[in-house]
Amino acid sequence: MLIDKNKRAIYDQYGEEGLKGGAGAGPDGACGFPGGGFGDDFSGGGGRTYTFTNGGGGGGGFRPTDADDIFKQFFASLGGGGAGASTGGMGMDDDGMGGYDRTGMGGGMGGFPGMGEAGGRPRPRQAAPEPPPPLERPLAISLEDLPKGVTKRLKVTRKVNDGTGRTKDKILTVDVKPGWKAGTKIRFPREGDEFPDGGIQDIAFILEEKPHPVFKRQGKDLVMDLELTLLEALIGFSKTVKTLDCRTLPISACGSRVIQPGQKERFPGEGMPISKKPGEKGDMIVKYVVKLPDQLTATQKEDLKKECI
Repeated sequence: MLIDKNKRAIYDQYGEEGLKGGAGAGPDGACGFPGGGFGDDFSGGGGRTYTFTNGGGGGGGFRPTDADDIFKQFFASLGGGGAGASTGGMGMDDDGMGGYDRTGMGGGMGGFPGMGEAGGRPRPRQAAPEPPPPLERPLAISLEDLPKGVTKRLKVTRKVNDGTGRTKDKILTVDVKPGWKAGTKIRFPREGDEFPDGGIQDIAFILEEKPHPVFKRQGKDLVMDLELTLLEALIGFSKTVKTLDCRTLPISACGSRVIQPGQKERFPGEGMPISKKPGEKGDMIVKYVVKLPDQLTATQKEDLKKECI
């Protein structure tokens, strides 16, 4: 009587020959397992793995199989393409490692339902919606305010995305720094209109310079025209000019110097502040404009002769 249950089961199925290694037993022992018995796992010695088979002689059973063969058979049964399916079905992350993609189940083994696209290609990430373009508005500043800077408080009206079509007012404070140039942009993030897709506009104010009756700005310099009579150009003059910061600047030409039409004179440090270099200023450039008379009286001619001798 057989006390061992496993041996008893073999004896009942194959008889005594089954216990001796016959009746379809594999080359490594009874039923294809080395040592003639069943282990607790499906791994044998020599790096081999065991799997069920339906073919072969002796009515089937277990037989040893290499790991590569298991993958080939498994993916062939799923239509995965044979040998190439053992690795070709694995999804690839951004770092080149196989496995799941960053969204969960996508990018796994090809052929499994719900495991990403065939061939292991990761699912494309949905592109973020494009932010709405900023709302740009001009901000006109007088040339008198730019040397010292100025603070402006501006009321803006924005659309609110709550389905009612209402608007909302807000006061924005703009600090214009000394020496800022025309074209400077002052941006207020997410202070503009709200949109149905959740986007919110930025507001950007673009600095503009108001025209000035005397000065024109050229970068860091201030340029002005100073009108002279013919006599002043010939014999000299003494005048005063009011600067942008309300100071009085004396300008004169005396002695033997004759002012030519279009001649320029530079006064260092009397121009615009340089915003990137605190404490430094450009120059003031005076361009002389000699006003010639259309005609001269006899007296004027005599006076000129006396002055020129």
